[in-house]
Amino acid sequence: QRYILHDGPPYANGRIHLGHALNKILKDFIVKSRTMAGFDAPYIPGWDCHGLPIELQVDRQLGKKKREMSTADIRRACRDYAIKHVDLMRGEFKRLGVLGNWDTPYLTMDYAYQATIVRILGHFVEQGLVYRGKKPVHWCISCRTALAEAEVEHDMHRSPAIYVEFSLKEESRSQFDKLAPSFTGKSVSVLIWTTTPWTIPSNLAVAFHPELTYGVYDSKTETGDSSALILAKDLASRVEQETGHVLGEPLATCQGRDLESLRFHHPLYERDSLAVLADYVTIEQGTGAVHTAPGHGTDDFNTGMRYGLEVYAPVGPDGKFAANVELFAGLRVFDSNPKVEEALIARNRLWHRSNLDHSYPHCWRCHNPVIFLATSQWFVAMDTKDFRKRALNAISEVEW
Repeated sequence: QRYILHDGPPYANGRIHLGHALNKILKDFIVKSRTMAGFDAPYIPGWDCHGLPIELQVDRQLGKKKREMSTADIRRACRDYAIKHVDLMRGEFKRLGVLGNWDTPYLTMDYAYQATIVRILGHFVEQGLVYRGKKPVHWCISCRTALAEAEVEHDMHRSPAIYVEFSLKEESRSQFDKLAPSFTGKSVSVLIWTTTPWTIPSNLAVAFHPELTYGVYDSKTETGDSSALILAKDLASRVEQETGHVLGEPLATCQGRDLESLRFHHPLYERDSLAVLADYVTIEQGTGAVHTAPGHGTDDFNTGMRYGLEVYAPVGPDGKFAANVELFAGLRVFDSNPKVEEALIARNRLWHRSNLDHSYPHCWRCHNPVIFLATSQWFVAMDTKDFRKRALNAISEVEW
């Protein structure tokens, strides 16, 4: 009876370390025990010869020389690097006493292996299961690559935490005045909180939870005039403590669903921010009104799709704002945070500013902070032609 252990391959980018040794030795236990139990248990070792780890090592080795090389030459250098380290690691694994078919391992850079992948991908394309779309992904601006969830590490990071006012547009006055008649004729704003000021230029909406109760508070402007400020009632006392602003009791309340379709002025640009509804809005932190940029977050993206909003992300793979982004063109996103705050202050939109130390996603390879960025990627349409259901059914038929 055949027993197969599918070997998740290591990267061919260096000498083996303790993690490699533990991984291979434990697998060797399984294969040898199955063989001794009478199974036909061949072990075919493999190596992952593609991807960022190898590219980064070759990039460092080539240095400035790579600027004079063609893409094909750089790929050949990566192939040579991978072959060298396959041979090196193979010898070290054999010294551990791991038994396997070391003379004919599987390598992801083998042309026959790659041809199989292309053929299978071709079948997917023929069945309409592959599409190119724009969707936010974890993006490392240092390595200039998308990262899978498994490639993201969380570490402590200090971020600016800002409260920003979005003023109500005149066209939405009549809808709001029905909710808070006592504020008729006064200026009205919604208060949002964010730890990513650099995403404010990409804002297209403000999200409210349909079931939350929102208060309308009497907030004094710098000129002493009264203005209405909208935020979740259950977060008002916390906002007072964090900002030093006195809100008091709400002069009117409403449900989040009542605020849907209100239109607010973007705090920096001449465009609208639409009031939308979203179940992921919580009262754990912030104001209960969530700044929404569909090009810079999964929840934001999904909400934007429901409301037909543009997937707007005017940031390049190097983390710099596009040339047509007013006020911040050419700035790297993290460097733009102070500039965004300055612009908000100049427009009397920044309500409060502080720092927050919190867990934040970092790149597993370079250990720098990553961002959410909508980029054009190839996707498998799992919900087309019952593909997800078929895949799950196939899993249930495997004896694990």
